Amino acid sequence: MTLTFNLNQYNKLLIKYQPKMIKTEEDNEKALAFVEELMHRPQRTPEEDQMYELLITLIEKFEQDYYSPGMRSHPQSMLLFLMEQKEIKPADLVGIIGSQKTVDDIVNGKREISKYQAKTLGVFFQVDSSLFM
Repeated sequence: MTLTFNLNQYNKLLIKYQPKMIKTEEDNEKALAFVEELMHRPQRTPEEDQMYELLITLIEKFEQDYYSPGMRSHPQSMLLFLMEQKEIKPADLVGIIGSQKTVDDIVNGKREISKYQAKTLGVFFQVDSSLFM
């Protein structure tokens, strides 16, 4: 069974959220809250999927422009961001990138991520390892 896109349902979502370019952290928090709500729905409709994708695009644009205008992200910041997004705790990385002490040192910024650890983290998070170098 193919689900069809219902314009009336999508209009209701547009009225509820009223998406626009995100220009402040407050706007970003509101968009993130709505994305979180959509993310946890067990079976999103095609209209909700469309809204979800739109909001993710707006959030990514804001965060890229606001948090790192022309600058490369710090590897530890990227690690913390991905850990938060995927609800990964430091203990979950023990054995993947090293001992508890190694993980704690990396997470707390006391130790840099090695090339080997960056490659391992890239595989673990399914992202390019250069994010951690």
